[in-house]
Amino acid sequence: MVSPGVVFKVLEAGLGNGADFAEIFVEDAYSSELSMVDSRPGKAIVGRLRGAGIRLFYGHEVVYATTSDLSEAGLIKAARTAASALRGAGRARPSEPRARGFDSIHAYGKRPWEHDRGMKFRVLQALDGAARARSSMVTQAAPALLEKNQKILVANSLGTWAEDERNYVTLRLAVTLEDGGEREEASKRTGDLGTAEVLGKIDIEAFAGECVDQGVRLIHADHAPAGEMPVIIDNGFGGVIFHEACGHGLETTSVAKNASVFCGKLGEKIAESCVTAIDDGTMANTWGSLDVDDEGMATRRTVLIENGVLKSYIVDGMGARQTGFAPTGSGRRQSYKFAPASRMRNTFLAAGEDRLEDMIRDVDHGLYAKSMGGGSVNPATGDYNFGVREAYLIRNGRLEKPVKGASLIGRGIDTLGRIVKVGDELSLEPGMCGSVSGSIPTTVGQPAILVSKILVGGRAG
Repeated sequence: MVSPGVVFKVLEAGLGNGADFAEIFVEDAYSSELSMVDSRPGKAIVGRLRGAGIRLFYGHEVVYATTSDLSEAGLIKAARTAASALRGAGRARPSEPRARGFDSIHAYGKRPWEHDRGMKFRVLQALDGAARARSSMVTQAAPALLEKNQKILVANSLGTWAEDERNYVTLRLAVTLEDGGEREEASKRTGDLGTAEVLGKIDIEAFAGECVDQGVRLIHADHAPAGEMPVIIDNGFGGVIFHEACGHGLETTSVAKNASVFCGKLGEKIAESCVTAIDDGTMANTWGSLDVDDEGMATRRTVLIENGVLKSYIVDGMGARQTGFAPTGSGRRQSYKFAPASRMRNTFLAAGEDRLEDMIRDVDHGLYAKSMGGGSVNPATGDYNFGVREAYLIRNGRLEKPVKGASLIGRGIDTLGRIVKVGDELSLEPGMCGSVSGSIPTTVGQPAILVSKILVGGRAG
């Protein structure tokens, strides 16, 4: 992408005004989006993003500059522009870049542009047809396929040189249902760190059926009641609450600013012994995984909470400087247009020993949140409000009718402390996470969990 000789000159220019650390991140990314509208091919959009970001450290101060000019002159100009922003006392010279060798744990097939586009549209057409055939209530189906190929180079003044290639593929389906004046929407998605070969492994009928059936169950469902009650949050995307309400508070992006409720709690018991939480970038071909992070550091498995005890934060390079904690291979960014920050990868609560049916039997009056929706979180306090896409009332240890319109309202660290049972079936779901370094692929997950008390928003009375 850029020769070692040019990289050395760029880093040298970045250090020219007293910075004590210089880094270059070079990216070449290809993206494709295909979609169907009214059972016909709708969009076929491809894009290309090429450029570089130059990052300089002056102690705990950061300067970041970007350029789409990858010529030697263009890169040196960007480095000098960044260096002109501050003056430091450093007199560092860059070390000669040393290539970091590694064996990728991820298996890829053909890149997005190498696959037949007709084959991809046939998959979307099959998904569209399966959704419409599933129920006469379906009035619209919108399948889409998104692919991305990203090649990166990261080099810095300490001698790091790391190159990586990442491929992402996402299949999603949204449906609209109408019946008797009622209208409902449902959606489903799957995502892999992989290439379009994974489409051949998807059961199209089952994928469409799960999506449509949820809408059918909910279209005439009653609205959920309101009040404080025990809540069982199912596996898979239920992990979004831990991700949003707790995970962001464990990133040094927040911890270094003392803007997290988890500050100063390392080694303390913050949850019951049944709770273990992990952030793992080493899971083969899993949506949030990496070989190296966007700072050129090998990814790793990080145990955040072990048997209820806080063991680690999520640490990037600058976060390590500011806090003194060792980096965890978690420096991530959306593209060269963003400086990296501490971010999650595949973040999940580990499986426990309890069965879902036993949890349900333990609840006299509560809510079973089968499918979570979106929500909002205050990252400093962990206060959250999340919609529940599909839920069921629990009475006398049995599931009753489905309900909709519920929301879960609470504070992450409080909810964490109220998890009293953890299920034995872990499931992961792909998603996109937005923060200071842009929107990145992350995986959330958990087994089913029983929370002794959460405030449920719904309809009173």
